[in-house]
Amino acid sequence: MFNINYEIMFSVVGVLSFIGWGALAFSPLRHAPLILIARIISVILALKYTYFLVSLWGHEPKLDFSTLEGVASGFSEMGHLLTGWIHFLALDLFIGAWQVETAKNIGIPHIVLLPCLILTFLVGPLGLLLFLMIQSIKMRSIRLA
Repeated sequence: MFNINYEIMFSVVGVLSFIGWGALAFSPLRHAPLILIARIISVILALKYTYFLVSLWGHEPKLDFSTLEGVASGFSEMGHLLTGWIHFLALDLFIGAWQVETAKNIGIPHIVLLPCLILTFLVGPLGLLLFLMIQSIKMRSIRLA
């Protein structure tokens, strides 16, 4: 394969992601520039993901997404595991930035959004579901007003 220290790369992408999430958490201070930082970091992570995906394509272990055992086997190699981790970091951060923009546009207070961001950072889909519920309630109240 190619010579890369996966532990260092894991730390680098983790720090980048954390910076992006910090930017979103403090976005009310300077809304557009901080969201842009998070978006740029999300793109950097997506590019890093693409690099690993292409570089590891065809290398053992073969990725088999048709069974749970195949997925587990595929992610037993550190490069594939790191690639999967970057996938989560990039998409969750992108969703967090979308949540901040959407919340601002429809008038959801940032303090209400923060639990959604925390959950999206820690357990992605749960944070997204909470945000979608809050967004739905807010949109319903806007229509009723």
